[in-house]
Amino acid sequence: MKTKRLTVAQATIEFLKNQYSERDGVEQAFFAGCFGIFGHGNLAGFGQALQQNPDFRYYLVRNEQAAVHTAVGYAKMKNRLSTFVCTSSIGPGATNMITAAAGATINRIPVLLMPGDLFAKRQVAPVLQQLESAISQDISVNDCFKPVSKYWDRINRPEQLITALPEVMRVLTSPADAGAVTLCVPQDVQAEACDFPISLFEKRVWHVARSRADINAIKRAVEWIRSSKKPMIIAGGGVIYSEAESSLKDFVHQTGIPVGETFAGKGSLPYDDAHNLGATGATGTEGANAISNEADLVIGIGTRYSDFTTASKTAFQNEKVRFININITEFDSHKHSALALTGDAKAILEELIEKVGDYKVDQAYRQRVADFNKSWDEKVRLAYQADERAVPSQAEVIGAVNNFSKPEDVVLCAAGSAPGDLHKLWRTRNSKGFHLEYGYSCMGYEISGGLGAKMAFPEREIYIILGDGGYLMMPSEIVTSLQEGYKLTIILIENGGFASIGGLSKSIGSEGFGTKYTYRNSETGLIEGDPLPVDFAKNAESLGAKVYSAKDIDSFNTALANSKNENKTTLIHIKTVPERKMAGYGYAWWDVPIAEVSNSESVQKAYENYVLQKKNQKYFL
Repeated sequence: MKTKRLTVAQATIEFLKNQYSERDGVEQAFFAGCFGIFGHGNLAGFGQALQQNPDFRYYLVRNEQAAVHTAVGYAKMKNRLSTFVCTSSIGPGATNMITAAAGATINRIPVLLMPGDLFAKRQVAPVLQQLESAISQDISVNDCFKPVSKYWDRINRPEQLITALPEVMRVLTSPADAGAVTLCVPQDVQAEACDFPISLFEKRVWHVARSRADINAIKRAVEWIRSSKKPMIIAGGGVIYSEAESSLKDFVHQTGIPVGETFAGKGSLPYDDAHNLGATGATGTEGANAISNEADLVIGIGTRYSDFTTASKTAFQNEKVRFININITEFDSHKHSALALTGDAKAILEELIEKVGDYKVDQAYRQRVADFNKSWDEKVRLAYQADERAVPSQAEVIGAVNNFSKPEDVVLCAAGSAPGDLHKLWRTRNSKGFHLEYGYSCMGYEISGGLGAKMAFPEREIYIILGDGGYLMMPSEIVTSLQEGYKLTIILIENGGFASIGGLSKSIGSEGFGTKYTYRNSETGLIEGDPLPVDFAKNAESLGAKVYSAKDIDSFNTALANSKNENKTTLIHIKTVPERKMAGYGYAWWDVPIAEVSNSESVQKAYENYVLQKKNQKYFL
């Protein structure tokens, strides 16, 4: 057997740069490079290996959590067929990645994490930044990655790498098992040399299969569909990852079954398709929630049924409702006691198109859906319309961006009040035009995730919408975008604090406690004094961004036009009123427990409403 003598770190990089994914005959390099920050634990190992492999590009980031967010943003845009490696030093550098690793796994997005680790030989201990344990010497902070990783391994001997790396790739390229993969390599092992088989470094193409559901389950699903009177589809992210948009359109136009969209599935159909009811659930539209309430059959496609999608299990009120779930993961396809069609969304939809035959929903039902689509678009138009007050609403800002952007451009958001407004109001014209990280709703994702999206499609404009809370969490990757020449357009909405949680706090009777950016009041002891003098525009400018400040929608539109002509990352700062323009519709509820006993009248009143809402929750057995 021919061998090649390399260090463990060198062998790892040599292997990774020769891995490819392929689906439907389209092949691409699986790794686009490596994000990281060097320190002790990875500098002498992976740092040296990357230095001698310039064809596997290294990107210096400013925050390890941001590195993983950027990789996730890229992989999401690439439909999980390509991603990045993220490396860190030991200790805090490693644990900084845990939050984003959780987001990757929750969202089923592949990313490879390679945190530095302790000395496998243990002679030098405790090393700088080591967590010591009195019960075992085989524990480091990297063990914290286990519950948020789809695969976890530690390489204590060089030859273990030979069997570990193929397992890493098996998980990363699996549509069903994708998520964060963590490969911990002790710093001394990284630098050790070994005679590795040359065959380990040959080009390997990982075929991403389109698995099909059980034929008998398909037969039963067809029977259920043909016997339904008021069916509806919940389109999740799996529709887009499977590239099943055209198949969904064919199925919907053939049968007349309407579609409600989750955050991840928004864009599965164009916003103006007459069968598209838009956002569903707690942040849903009037039509989507009305139809959900009546549906006798719900066909979930690529959705994991988060509590927002189901309005905390209140959305589907028909006593005889049944579920058919099309999902690549068995775990998700069985949710709600569904008839499980476990497999690829595109492949299964194409089979259903053929087998449902001449089935069509009643014309009156189809027309009702079309009327909902049209009437909702009118509500969106009114929400976009600027009124005469000095300070605009968030909805008006969203409308200005939507009207200005091109169909292929991308709006990106993650946390706060903007996701709910975007879910209802954004007119999606391209399946990749709406990029929401809402599985984990992680503040700090926005700018770094936007950078990843831009790296995936440099020709598209990326419009990042975030509030002041999200901006202060992690503005650091503005610097990385400038370093790498990837232009982002950041829309920073200043509303004086955490508007989303502030609104939630008011809804449960707590009057916005702890959600405003103000000084502490010396008399009451509460954080309710004068506004803090944070200058967001100057902060972004100090990081190198081109900054425009807008006072109203007219000046905001001017700033959008000016930013389009910039060739570097631009931030547009605008203040908005904290109140929302769009109310909830129908069963648009989110279960947030309220104190059963309180001396506050507002909390007591909110609790009474909470008890009433709880009565609408259902088990699907």
